[in-house]
Amino acid sequence: MATLDDRLDFVIGAKAARPLEEHLGLHTVGDLVRYFPRKYSDAMTVRGEGEDLDLEEGEHVTFVDVIARAELKRVRNQPSREFLVVTLRDRRPKVTATFFNPKWLKKTLVEGTKVMLSGEVGYFRGTMQLTHPAFMVLDSASGKTVGTKSLTSIASTSGATGDDLLAEFEKNYFPIYAATSKVQTWDIYACVRQALAVLDPVPETLPDCFVREHDLMSEDEALRAVHLSENAEDRARAIERLTFDEAAGLQWGLVVRRNSELGASGPPAPRRGGGLVDAMTAQLPFELTAGQQEVLAVISEELGAARPMNRMLQGEVGSGKTVVSLLAMLQMIDAGYQCALLAPTEVLAAQHASSIRSMLGALAGAGELGGAEQATRVSLLTGSMSAAQKRDARREVASGVAGIVIGTHALLSDSVEFDNLGMVVVDEQHRFGVEQRDRLRAKAPAGLTPHLLVMTATPIPRTVALTIYGDLETSTLRELPRGRRPITTNTIFIRDKPAWLDRAWTRIAEEVAAGRQAYVVASRIDENDTADGKADGKAKKAKKTSESDQQGPPPVTVVDLLARLQRGPLSGVRLGLMHGRLSGDEKDAVMAAFRAGDIDVLVCTTVIEVGVDVPNATVMVVMDADRFGISQLHQLRGRIGRGEHPSLCLLATNLPESSKAGQRLTAVAATQDGFELAELDLRERSEGDVLGLFQSGRPVTLRFLSLADHVEIILSARELCETVYASDPLDPGMAALSAPFTDSDKVQYLDMS
Repeated sequence: MATLDDRLDFVIGAKAARPLEEHLGLHTVGDLVRYFPRKYSDAMTVRGEGEDLDLEEGEHVTFVDVIARAELKRVRNQPSREFLVVTLRDRRPKVTATFFNPKWLKKTLVEGTKVMLSGEVGYFRGTMQLTHPAFMVLDSASGKTVGTKSLTSIASTSGATGDDLLAEFEKNYFPIYAATSKVQTWDIYACVRQALAVLDPVPETLPDCFVREHDLMSEDEALRAVHLSENAEDRARAIERLTFDEAAGLQWGLVVRRNSELGASGPPAPRRGGGLVDAMTAQLPFELTAGQQEVLAVISEELGAARPMNRMLQGEVGSGKTVVSLLAMLQMIDAGYQCALLAPTEVLAAQHASSIRSMLGALAGAGELGGAEQATRVSLLTGSMSAAQKRDARREVASGVAGIVIGTHALLSDSVEFDNLGMVVVDEQHRFGVEQRDRLRAKAPAGLTPHLLVMTATPIPRTVALTIYGDLETSTLRELPRGRRPITTNTIFIRDKPAWLDRAWTRIAEEVAAGRQAYVVASRIDENDTADGKADGKAKKAKKTSESDQQGPPPVTVVDLLARLQRGPLSGVRLGLMHGRLSGDEKDAVMAAFRAGDIDVLVCTTVIEVGVDVPNATVMVVMDADRFGISQLHQLRGRIGRGEHPSLCLLATNLPESSKAGQRLTAVAATQDGFELAELDLRERSEGDVLGLFQSGRPVTLRFLSLADHVEIILSARELCETVYASDPLDPGMAALSAPFTDSDKVQYLDMS
């Protein structure tokens, strides 16, 4: 008998186990039985001798029949290469099976042999064809089971013979697994059957009371039924149980992490009167919103505690997260600690450094002429800085002179040492994994875990907040600062109304004539760039689609677009170019010129998606908007509407309004509510895209749990995990369920989609 922890080669043999390990990453019995079918085929049809055929191309079929003719042929122009074509007896339409490199098959599959053939149906000139199907000889003279291992393994595992053997293949369903050219679905099914046949009863992982309360199958029943049950209702109940397993596994990893943080020692920093916080508050040119004040009060209290804060601050684009994080960092500096702000791009890091220095004014001028008495310093560290610049920045950080250190992944380098790190702020948290933020927190003095504040301008749906950020408390800023004007968004369907695009360029020229500025965004840099913007380094993957009606012309590139606008509709305005292949200095120079008003229209890629703040920009045109996701379009749109003037965002596409992409763009244009769009975005994206790296630093794909559809299951799992952890933090069942999400050394993550 076997257990889930046993190695596959000990249970099913090294020959069968090797390809599962090499091509699917399956090492143990547990790995294999949790490699669930990606779907079930109702078209697994067994056709006996003389049965009528009415099969569609691509349908999976199994024939039991006698070979009427076996012909050995040679590949045209390659006479040394042979292939075998066998024709089944008395079939209408005629059925043939082709085997390449037949070798010993030409002596096995001969006229008069009764065989089972299993494969996908194809047609050529009225003949039904199976190409290199699995096969098994049913009347072997030797009495041995001869044939493809996948079929013979099922036969030998079942122990059936004769008509009983055929019944093993005459099922109302057939499980279809994510397979490869080296490991077919039949092979996987045979190995699963073989493993389950010797598997000991699987211990229950969830508490018995929880199983009864939700009327769930046992763990053992579910793991067997999801592969083997011919009853659709039983398979559905198995999937329901395994959905709870996934939810519990995710939540257990978060509960363990959350409680381990609660037990750590944080740097206590109660708010001190007369310090930088008071000075900064007094010089703010605006009044904080009620939401900002409420969030700050919560953060201030947590910073004063002796355990580390773990909080996520989410809010709409332009809701004032930066000033909240700045006042929080100043409270830490008043208590003698340093703060690090981690940003995903150099443009955003430089923008933060510029805006924070601007807000602080003399309070950021420590050691400088005109600096305030209690001033601190703001240091910037990015990968593209010169060696001398990096040395100077690292020196300020290590000496403690810099109270606020802003940077990209360069902050994670071993060469960066802090004097007294007390708080880490992570902007655009979805761009980073847990391991990255923990590497930065590890730079604190021994025995201390810095406070953590993660920020996102992409509103988080409830299930995502519970699942991905479940180890963090959440604060939300919903209201925009006073004076912000709403953004009008329209979609331009170029095929239907080409004049509207001409009008867009005219509108930009009018805004520039009135003293305003604009963005024009493209998805690609040039012809050497990939269609999904990978060469831009800063661009997200573009929206992919399989709809036939969405095959428009190639996307416009930012280089071509700049040239077209220069010699055409915007020839009279000052144009600038911005994309991810520019050096750090070039990006800084372009953005400085745009902010200063020396550039009227910035033609760019999504490198400006986050953090760029130019209040005078009032118009944005997004070309090929169908190539961007919902949240990405919302982020881009947030670059305008940041000042006192009304703003306009135009989403241009060559696809029809009736297409799926057209409907998505219409939805974005219809609302500025980022939370509503976030829910819509969640339903369009795969769970793996949403989950990212989760807790392990490895990609995660959920097989059954849907973040869009299973909020109640997620809530139940969260409550369960908190209850179980309170009584047994080392519960073995819960640890087993969480291993696929937290144990990156043991588990291989597989994309089942």
